[in-house]
Amino acid sequence: MTMLMNDLSAAFQSPAILSHGFGIPNGQSLAMSAFSNIGQNNNIHLGCAWKNNIHNNHQTLSSSSSKYHQSNHYHSRCKSSQLGVADATAGISSNDESSERDSTSTPSQKKKVSFPIVLWRFTRPHTLIGSALAIPALHILAAPTYQQAFSTAAAISTFFAMIPSLLMNLYITGLNQITDVEIDKINKPQLPIAAGDLSLGTANVIVILSLIASLAMGMMSSTLGSQGLNVALWGSGILGTMYSLPPFRLKRFPLLAAFCIVAVRGAVINAGFFAHAMTAAYGIETTVLDCLRSNLRCLSSSLFFAVFGIVIALMKDVPDAIGDAQFNIRSFTVRIGQIKVFTAMRRLLTGLFFGVGLGFVRSAFFANTETISATLRGCRMVVALCAFGAGLSVRKEAQNVNAEDSGEVYKYYMHLW
Repeated sequence: MTMLMNDLSAAFQSPAILSHGFGIPNGQSLAMSAFSNIGQNNNIHLGCAWKNNIHNNHQTLSSSSSKYHQSNHYHSRCKSSQLGVADATAGISSNDESSERDSTSTPSQKKKVSFPIVLWRFTRPHTLIGSALAIPALHILAAPTYQQAFSTAAAISTFFAMIPSLLMNLYITGLNQITDVEIDKINKPQLPIAAGDLSLGTANVIVILSLIASLAMGMMSSTLGSQGLNVALWGSGILGTMYSLPPFRLKRFPLLAAFCIVAVRGAVINAGFFAHAMTAAYGIETTVLDCLRSNLRCLSSSLFFAVFGIVIALMKDVPDAIGDAQFNIRSFTVRIGQIKVFTAMRRLLTGLFFGVGLGFVRSAFFANTETISATLRGCRMVVALCAFGAGLSVRKEAQNVNAEDSGEVYKYYMHLW
């Protein structure tokens, strides 16, 4: 028994048991087995078997310890690897977030547009081009002969009238944009002021200088500054101001708004520049009213563009229905609906072109053959064919237009110009 107790004492003092036995199940089973064997048999051989068992278990525990350390080392490496991957992922995520912050913080402001381009957009180019084409066309229409239509005097008169007219056009369209900024942010956000490309201060300076320069140029020459030119400049300037500027702001009232556009595009511009051409280019003293009363060509062109002005005045409001309704601009479109206005104006313009075409066909084939040459007859037929083509184009382009889609209607409106 003494030997057994010594062996047990030595076994429990073994480093393997001290280091592994109390933390691992094998050590726990070993102790229970030892006490069980002591109770059953106190033979010395049992003590030897116990020693052998202790020795074997010590080897097993040592092997388990080694594996345990290897396992711990492996898991440490895995954990380190995972931490490394996590760090790398965090680094990538951090870089992505950084680049995202850079992309959102840097050029959140759009690229600045050069002033000439902004100014060109501010002029509403389609109206500017229309005015620029109308002046030489009216000089040709007013010419007594073809030779005079392409003379130096006609070219000088055209050029002199064009500069103040385009400046007045800039004043009228610019003033309308200045007074409609909030509406344009809904209806026409691409316009310079609504888009933030042009400040209100700069826009005010542009329109004021344009108005002063236009009126001054109309009065600076006694020969070229004709009564017709000044009627066109002052008349369009006054009506354009009343159309946009409070307290008048006639655009709020559909009939008065249409009257302004019809008067400017019809009588004021056409009769005014026709009378200017007669006086400044061809030396025939006349007035605007005299031309309307006594010259069939002046009256015909004024009537044509008066009807065209009605179409433009009402059609331009169709894509603007949302903003106009929100700001209490009671246009015909807001009152009776986009589809009705669009359909009516499309039919009116188609009928206008077909009517002009028939008129030129009649003048080409049923006029007195003694007073009309074959060349003139051919020219009238060309104009008639162009008018028929324009009418068909107006009808064809309108077929696939959704009158309640502002983008489609605006594209069609630009097609009319």
